[in-house]
Amino acid sequence: MPTAQPLEPTPLPARKLEFTAAEIGALAHLYRGEVYRSTVWRTRLDSSTNWAVVTTGIALSATYASAEASPLPMVLVGLLVTVFLVFEARRYRYFNVWRARARLLETDFYAPMLRGEDVAPSASWTELLANDYRHPRYHISFARAIGRRLRRTYGWIFAIQAIAYYGKLAIHPGPMTALSEVWERASIGPVPGTLVVLAGVIFHSSWVVFAYATWRVEQANRRDRKSLIAMG
Repeated sequence: MPTAQPLEPTPLPARKLEFTAAEIGALAHLYRGEVYRSTVWRTRLDSSTNWAVVTTGIALSATYASAEASPLPMVLVGLLVTVFLVFEARRYRYFNVWRARARLLETDFYAPMLRGEDVAPSASWTELLANDYRHPRYHISFARAIGRRLRRTYGWIFAIQAIAYYGKLAIHPGPMTALSEVWERASIGPVPGTLVVLAGVIFHSSWVVFAYATWRVEQANRRDRKSLIAMG
């Protein structure tokens, strides 16, 4: 006869906690470590943003170097900045892990201490933090990470690229006098200008839609959370 599988232990209810001086010192060192790791990954985020800004600046310089210069660099740099956005979103998922842990310690450990309240009125936040150390995972999806970086940084870079590209078509090699000139100036080799302009509109419009969709997901996630004590 097969033996019955043992039942999983019932989780213990949240209990009152009182930290000793040694435990509070350990938490202080833990907080310093999490802040340091979040700072390191924040620096890595800044480096990829700097790459995107520098490459956009180089493309602007090449495009506006002369009236005869091609607007093609502004088209290509949009693809390159997309690669940087993907890199940065991946780094942001790592950064968000350390940031969320440090933020949880600030809001549920240090803030009550500064207000003169109990250091740990319940075990809810300690269990959340302990489980995150036992089972480390990303706190947000890759799509949400892209959406956050897009709304906060890369959306502005893409907007500058779009304005610079269509500004180039409007003034070079001379001021545009008719809308039909756009198609001729936008053509790239055998590719007609209508397709180039349409591709640019679709490219930038898709990022706008993506930023809005991920923002709605963020809002829905905050409503479903129903608690300020959470990670991510």
